[in-house]
Amino acid sequence: MLAFSAKTMLVIKTEKELKSHLSSFGNEKSLGLVPTMGALHRGHVALVHRAISENDTTIVSIFINPTQFNNLEDLKKYPQSLIGDIQILEKLSGKIIVFAPSVEEMYPNGVTSVPYQFDGLDKVMEGAFREGHFNGVGTVVETLLKLINPDKAYFGEKDFQQLQIIKKLVEIKDIPVDIIGCPIVREPNGLAMSSRNKRLSTTLRKEAGLIYKTLETAKKKFGTESAKSIVDWVKNQFKGHPYLKLEYIEIVDVETLMPIKRKQDNGKYRAFMAVYANNVRLIDNIALN
Repeated sequence: MLAFSAKTMLVIKTEKELKSHLSSFGNEKSLGLVPTMGALHRGHVALVHRAISENDTTIVSIFINPTQFNNLEDLKKYPQSLIGDIQILEKLSGKIIVFAPSVEEMYPNGVTSVPYQFDGLDKVMEGAFREGHFNGVGTVVETLLKLINPDKAYFGEKDFQQLQIIKKLVEIKDIPVDIIGCPIVREPNGLAMSSRNKRLSTTLRKEAGLIYKTLETAKKKFGTESAKSIVDWVKNQFKGHPYLKLEYIEIVDVETLMPIKRKQDNGKYRAFMAVYANNVRLIDNIALN
């Protein structure tokens, strides 16, 4: 069977079955897409709620994309919980379709990513530390957008660099879809919700609250201090920390994602961080103005 119903929810496994189901919709129904890698949390739920509120039908894709992992150990340890994910989605709405393809379904010609030219958006921050990551992201997102043809697709601002790159992808590939960025959902201590948080011990989860606390202070400092002095201050907050290791801190222009040397009156800026909590890599960002 290509598709099956989990209580009230249609779960589709193949491209053929998905196309067949979508062909019955006609043009009168609006369609939203929430692409995920599963291990759903409140951040994903917020995206799905937004999609449900703005569309007649919402498709949630659940696919752990191997080409966006530059670390095979990270791929092996990435949490998988399809049954639990479906149970979460069943509680939200009967207007959701789950698309949960296999790797072979998404990569019928072999697991390889397409090279893209993202005008340098992919060369800094995550791109500098995760070689090939955004080519992998672009490959799977382009495949999903062209297969599903949604009116709107929803992405969280925790991965703000990814959001900007997907907007560029849609532009260069001329894909007719609105890309919607949604606010970061946080745990009580400020830690950005992430599927990787499930790998944190109680102690690490508590200590990781320092990431957002530091970003909040950086935002306050941004009004009166230079970008360089703030970057240096952030580095000092993590120096010698027993659990957290700072990988990078950057203050960048929102449009180009390039690090700034001097603030401009009409510029829009954001601070980005990547931190290792033992061997779990966490990212976060905050708008500075």
